[in-house]
Amino acid sequence: MTEASARRGRVIALDPGTVRIGVAVSDSRRTLAFPRPSISAGDGEVDRCAEAAREEGASTVVVGHPLQLDGSAGDRAGHAEALASALAAVLSDEGVDVVLHDERFTTVSATDRLRDAGVNARRGRSRVDGAAATVLLESWMSS
Repeated sequence: MTEASARRGRVIALDPGTVRIGVAVSDSRRTLAFPRPSISAGDGEVDRCAEAAREEGASTVVVGHPLQLDGSAGDRAGHAEALASALAAVLSDEGVDVVLHDERFTTVSATDRLRDAGVNARRGRSRVDGAAATVLLESWMSS
């Protein structure tokens, strides 16, 4: 268990994409995860993500780390690493931990869950983003 996962308090999970960043938050006991509206990716995303963490009262930010199937880091992983590093710099004085967590298959799992619930993933793309962040957060909380 990492030092961040041993702490208590709300956690916000960010599933970075090129257009939107999926968002989910936990309850203060870190037992349940809830999707939130996505954040626009691109210029200013670090400030928007930091503000979301503050608004949710998060003590930890989990950033999805999209590794390749073989575990190596590709271009998308580099973006997640840069986002996590920038957030850590912005939020460190506020006592907020920022961690990376393997997000392989979160979007697939989220799409399957939504399909099982009768939601068309193509029409509800922003719902997929939140659902993927929820899967990411659930995975982190159980690790």
